[in-house]
Amino acid sequence: MPVISAEKDLDQLTITIVAEFSVPLRRLWDAYTDPRQIERFWGPPTYPATFLRHDAATGGRSVYKMTGPGGEEHFGCWQWLSVQAPESFEVSDSFANAQGEPDANLPTTRMAFAFESVEGGSRLVTTSSFDSLEQLEQLLGMGMLEGAREAMSQIDTVLADLADFAAGRITEAQILSDTQVRVARVIRGSLEQVWNAHHDAGLMKKWLLGPEGWIMPVCEIASSIGEAYRYEWENEAGGDRFGFTGELLESQPPCRSVTTEAMIGMDFPATLNELTLTPVQDGTLLSLVITYANAEQRDAVLATGMTEGMETSYARLEAILESAPA
Repeated sequence: MPVISAEKDLDQLTITIVAEFSVPLRRLWDAYTDPRQIERFWGPPTYPATFLRHDAATGGRSVYKMTGPGGEEHFGCWQWLSVQAPESFEVSDSFANAQGEPDANLPTTRMAFAFESVEGGSRLVTTSSFDSLEQLEQLLGMGMLEGAREAMSQIDTVLADLADFAAGRITEAQILSDTQVRVARVIRGSLEQVWNAHHDAGLMKKWLLGPEGWIMPVCEIASSIGEAYRYEWENEAGGDRFGFTGELLESQPPCRSVTTEAMIGMDFPATLNELTLTPVQDGTLLSLVITYANAEQRDAVLATGMTEGMETSYARLEAILESAPA
């Protein structure tokens, strides 16, 4: 078990957990900032977590749910207060409703995560601070300390798999719920390069093409919140054409953007697309959470080969970035 000490200080209103791991510092850091990895150990074994949003940047937010043995769901959210990669980050951790909004009737915890290299691996010190003794005792009574120990006991298994996450860059789609899918891909390139690749029309026309034989004659980018975008593709051989349009709802360069997306000429409900970019050891983790109207729409889109087409485009982007002048 990685936990070497867990102490509560009733005078300072804190709980401090110290854990050590036989992996490099950056590998441990990436486990906490990659939603695919942190959800494998954030909840206790009987209440596994699913991260619906995870912005590893100052001012960002995370939303997660824990699912119990009987299918019951409990939601939580983080407000990212500070990030100093890969040494530390601090969040405000709250209970939440199903929309990811903090529950004012339950305590909010301020959590500081400090990472450091030690002989043979890395150490993580997690300090949880409370506003009052009553809050601290309430969460202790809810099993917070025991749950944290159980959750952290799972990290070793996740860390052992991190090499697979780094090496396997192929685009993967994970179903998060009846209406949500997360598409993830590590791209060899800096955070700024990958962000720019999604906001430079000339560059997008070179890589965002899907299978060979398609071109992108229309690439109108929304640069301000509330503006519309329009993308259209055409098959050079057969003349087939399709496209998408939508609105930019949120933009936090170079880490996050949120848009709606509707297929041009089709009477399908628009999706909500949440793009998050996170620096990781081998490049930039692209995480795209897509929210559909229902499970039927979700499954129909996945059945079109969407993931394979995205992989072709991301591989093309990666090749462009690798050949770019230093």
